Amino acid sequence: MKTDLYKNYIKNANTHRMNNNVIIIGGGPSGLEASAQLHKMGYKVFLIEKDSQLGGHLAKWDRLFPDSIEAKSILENILENINGVKYFLNTEVESITLLDKEYNVILSNGTTIPATAILVACGFDLFPAEKKEEYGYGIYDHVITNADLENWFKTGLDDRIVKNPKRIGFVHCVGSRDEKAGNRYCSKVCCATAVKQACEVKEAFPDAEVFCFYMDLRMFGKGYEELYLKAQKDYGVRFIRGRVSEVAENIDKQLVIKAEDTLSGKPVKVTLDLLVLMAGMKNCVSSAKIANLFSLKTDEYGFFTGKDSIYKLQYSNKEGIFHAGACTGPKTLPESLHEARAAALAIDNYIKSLE
Repeated sequence: MKTDLYKNYIKNANTHRMNNNVIIIGGGPSGLEASAQLHKMGYKVFLIEKDSQLGGHLAKWDRLFPDSIEAKSILENILENINGVKYFLNTEVESITLLDKEYNVILSNGTTIPATAILVACGFDLFPAEKKEEYGYGIYDHVITNADLENWFKTGLDDRIVKNPKRIGFVHCVGSRDEKAGNRYCSKVCCATAVKQACEVKEAFPDAEVFCFYMDLRMFGKGYEELYLKAQKDYGVRFIRGRVSEVAENIDKQLVIKAEDTLSGKPVKVTLDLLVLMAGMKNCVSSAKIANLFSLKTDEYGFFTGKDSIYKLQYSNKEGIFHAGACTGPKTLPESLHEARAAALAIDNYIKSLE
């Protein structure tokens, strides 16, 4: 008797879920993970991605801190779990209307989808380094960003990276913790990424001197401090506490860096063959459009805000609309994946509450 009741419960629950569509906006790690979880629960999931491929920034990355795990292997594991999820590439949301307790969503490809719940997981953009003109990105040949360097690790293609650089520098906090850039927040992952990349360039160019110019190192996660110590002990990376004030180019196309070592109180002048700018996270361009379409609240930096900052992070100010991942602020990849799972559970609970 109890077995029959349980079977009926499961059957009714699955039928209920299959009668409810869920739309996920954003095909990065958070959107993919939430799609996989909701699909396993039995919901009809529709994933909307504005770019031509799934994976977001993860698809463009080579290795991940602190253990140098291949980004490709993580993405492959995530993608394996979305079989059965309907997804649209090169597509955006054009309009949305609320009919009773169901949203009617029209996509840029002309498709109309009714949805009981919507998850916004549109991710982040990297701060445009060219806005910090004093660092010379887009002006000098051998100034690149963390994303450019990671692409070189992945593909080996970038003419701006000289064949045998003798001196390589990293500048932390480009576009974050910066009042002039309008971003006072910490981007959270830049310090660990810089240390990871500094070790990797030493592996690629063992004879090169590597310098990291930082404000203060925020190595908060498990294994992060060990990575920092390894960079010094095993790779000989030099860490200089001080913000770079000026970058210029000499007659030999080398970069001349001026900074201040705030620990010693002395000015520093270093000639480099390559300078890497650690561009921080900012709200993605599409988030403003989504916020306007859905009437969602954002903070002063354009990131989405939850109902509160502790207990209901995944809940937006609109019933039936949720968010997860870096669209709410800078996050590590594990945090984004955890938020995606939490958002899937919140959506399931919300839909059940409508019964």
